[in-house]
Amino acid sequence: MNRHINVPITKETAQTLQAGDYVYITGTIYTARDAAHKRMYEILQEGGTLPLDINEQVIYYMGPSPAREGRPIGSAGPTTASRMDKYAPQLLDLGLGAMIGKGKRSPAVIDAIIRNKAVYFAAVGGAGALLSKCIKKSDIIAYEDLGTEAIRRLEVEEFPVIVVIDSKGNNLYETAIEEYCLENTCDRRSV
Repeated sequence: MNRHINVPITKETAQTLQAGDYVYITGTIYTARDAAHKRMYEILQEGGTLPLDINEQVIYYMGPSPAREGRPIGSAGPTTASRMDKYAPQLLDLGLGAMIGKGKRSPAVIDAIIRNKAVYFAAVGGAGALLSKCIKKSDIIAYEDLGTEAIRRLEVEEFPVIVVIDSKGNNLYETAIEEYCLENTCDRRSV
């Protein structure tokens, strides 16, 4: 199913999305990768405040390449989400509405997605140049010293993603393998 949503993403909106839905996001999202997540984690451990209110926000696991002249950002493809798995449950418990990345998530992250009625989206890896065309504005809002891993606020329009793990824990990576094996009479473990 094709869905068009505006962000921030409420729990009510997240609960309407199902694994396998194609979603086009419009509004403000934030970027953060490994180094930014580690720094946010450390701040929270010390009792500090995050550099942004993450309630109902979307974090895109991405570090862009330099912008070409006249463009707000360079290539903007997703990074591997599992590198943020250590930090994601705590951010979800603080109200994070959704994450965008690529690849599988740990059982702890999936539990936190279900517990918090959030969602995990995948963006197409290798399509960073195309994805950047959906980004209309990019500003560094925190951790500028981290370079490409600084936290950025992005204004996006019709940014294409796929729901991989929905708020009920349905996991497209798992169901797609099961469907393929049913159609092709294969052993699920071999796929």
